Amino acid sequence: MSLSIIIPVLNEAALIESCLRHLQPLRQRGAEIIVVDGESSDATLSLAAPLADQALVCSPGRARQMNAGARAASGEILVFLHVDTQLPADADRLIVQTISAKGPSWGRFDVAIVPKTPLLRLVAAMMNLRSRLFGIATGDQTIFVQRSLFLAAGGYPQIALMEDIALCRQLKRHSPPLCLRAQVSTSARRWLAQGVVHTIVLMWRLRLAYFLGADPEHLAKHYRHG
Repeated sequence: MSLSIIIPVLNEAALIESCLRHLQPLRQRGAEIIVVDGESSDATLSLAAPLADQALVCSPGRARQMNAGARAASGEILVFLHVDTQLPADADRLIVQTISAKGPSWGRFDVAIVPKTPLLRLVAAMMNLRSRLFGIATGDQTIFVQRSLFLAAGGYPQIALMEDIALCRQLKRHSPPLCLRAQVSTSARRWLAQGVVHTIVLMWRLRLAYFLGADPEHLAKHYRHG
């Protein structure tokens, strides 16, 4: 089964080359790499093009960009990767073996947040536990899904925030997620920029508000302003 790794980006010139170079061994083994740029004002797109199979441009919005990448993908399995997240070296084998054994399905990896401070270790552990208990994954955990199932679920809802949770709700109607214990490593830049405790409280407030029916556009404004 073939993989398409889809990376939505916006003004990520500082990170995109490192991200894509890390993926080259998977690319050499047949994985398709698709970068979807949300009209960056920096050199993100030109830096990405030589290291990806496709470098696309669409109007900004993570859900919109990931759906555009999915439409362009040729792989049977779609892997949605953040630019500041690194897959394990054998991620392609792990994903293919898991889905091949289970049939049409979806899942995510455990996540480690780097640097691995004691508080960030706790944050990651709680994210992984919550995901197992409630069947919801976040983009930091790198969601993967069989293409046919993704299309049947309608793709990512075109909302400004919480698109990962909304997709998981749809996918859960088919099956619970496959929770791989292999870890992806994601940058702590978001937590460090606003403060770890502040970010934890903010994200819990936003998720609670979303589950209670708040408008994702309104939540996105709070997220951007911390």
